[in-house]
Amino acid sequence: MDKDNETISILAGEALRLSHDDILMHLRFFDRALSVLRLEEKPGTESFATDGRSCFYDPAWILRRYQKDSAWITRAYLHMLLHCVFAHQFRYDRLDRAVWDLAADLAVENVILELGLPGAALEGDVLLARKLEGLKAKAGGLTAERLYRYFDAHALPGEEEKALRQLFFRDAHSLWTPGERLEMTQKQWEKISRLAKTELKAFARRKSGTGSLEKNLEEATKERYDYGEILRRFAVPGEEMAVSDEEFDYVYYTYGLSHYGNLPLIEPLEYRESRKVKEFVIAIDTSASCSGSAVGKFLRRTYDILKDAESFFTKINVHIIQCDSQVQQDTRIACQEDLEDFLGKGRLAGGGATDFRPVFTYVERLREQGEFENLKGLIYFTDGYGVYPERPPEYQVIFAFLEEDENRGPVPPWSMKVVV
Repeated sequence: MDKDNETISILAGEALRLSHDDILMHLRFFDRALSVLRLEEKPGTESFATDGRSCFYDPAWILRRYQKDSAWITRAYLHMLLHCVFAHQFRYDRLDRAVWDLAADLAVENVILELGLPGAALEGDVLLARKLEGLKAKAGGLTAERLYRYFDAHALPGEEEKALRQLFFRDAHSLWTPGERLEMTQKQWEKISRLAKTELKAFARRKSGTGSLEKNLEEATKERYDYGEILRRFAVPGEEMAVSDEEFDYVYYTYGLSHYGNLPLIEPLEYRESRKVKEFVIAIDTSASCSGSAVGKFLRRTYDILKDAESFFTKINVHIIQCDSQVQQDTRIACQEDLEDFLGKGRLAGGGATDFRPVFTYVERLREQGEFENLKGLIYFTDGYGVYPERPPEYQVIFAFLEEDENRGPVPPWSMKVVV
C-alpha cells in the first residue's frame, strides 16, 4: 500500500510540474510568482488550496482529475496562482467571505479566458464567457473589487449564486485566513505583483487579451489606506474629563493615605489631554450622478468610525453641506445624537450639475464669521465630475469616491483622493 501511495505521489507531482511548465512557457512574467508558491501534499483533502505560501494538493485527487481532463489541473493551478498575484486572500477577513469567494473566482476565471492559454482550455468555457459578459455589463468591470461591490448591492437569487459557484470553482479558499504570520507573505506578493505588472507591459505589446489581467494587477498593486486613520488627521489636542494616568503619581497618593488616614497628598487630575476630532466639514455632492444609497453608505461608514469614544470629543462642530452647482443645505452637528438624527431623517437636496467651488466659498465665509475655532479638514464625497477650486484652502481636503473611474480627471495636487 505504501508503494502504491508513493507511485501516486510521484505521478501527481509530475502532472503538476507539467502544468507548471506550461504556464511558465506561455506566461513568462509569472516566473517569480511560480517559484514562490511551493507545492505541498495534503492527502485526503480532495482539493487544491493555498494560504499564500504553499499550494496544497491531494495526490490521489490530482491523478483522478488529470486522467479525466489534464487541462483542468493547469487551469486550477493558474487559477490559484492568480488569486495570490491579485492579493485576494489578504482581504478575506475584512469582507463578506461568501461574496468575496465568488467575486474572486469570477475575476480570475475571466483573466484566464482572456489569456487563452491552450493547455488550460476547458469544454465549458463558452458558457463561462457568456455568464461573465452578462455580469460585466451589470457590474461595469470584472475585477474582484467591482464584482464584490455589485453583489453586495444586488444580492443574487440563491439558485443563480449556487450555479455560478459550481461553474467557476477551482480551488478551496478555506486557508484564506490571513494573520500576523502571513504579513511578510503579503508584502512579498505585493512585490511580485508589481514585478509582474512591469514585465506584462513588454508581453502585452506582442499579445492581445491582457486587458483584464492588467486591471486586476492595478487593483492588487494599488496603495490602500485605513479610512479611520485618514479621518484622524483631522484630530486636534484638547482636554476631557478623565483621570490622567500620566500625570498621576501613585507613590505620593498612597503615602498620604497610609500616614494621614484618608488624606491623600495629591489628588488625581480630573482631566487629560488627548487628540480627537472636534471640527470638520463633510460636503456631499447631490448631483444626479450621486445616488442616495451611495451617500448613505458613505455617511454611515464615516459615522461608525467617528462615533468611537476614542475618536470624537463629546462636544463637536461638524457641518454636513449638500451641494450640486450651489450650496443647497447645511446641517450643523453638535453631538452624536445630532448625527444619528441626520442619518435617520436627512434627505438629499439638489440634483443639478456639479461645481465644487461653492462649498469652499461657503466654508470660508463660515470661518470668517467665527463658526470654526480650528477647522482641520473637509471631506468631499463625489463622483469627481465637477469644477475644482484653483487655490488651496488653509485646511486639509479629501475627495472621497465610491469607486475608481478611468475617465475621471485628477484631483488638485493640494488635496488627497481616497476610494471608500
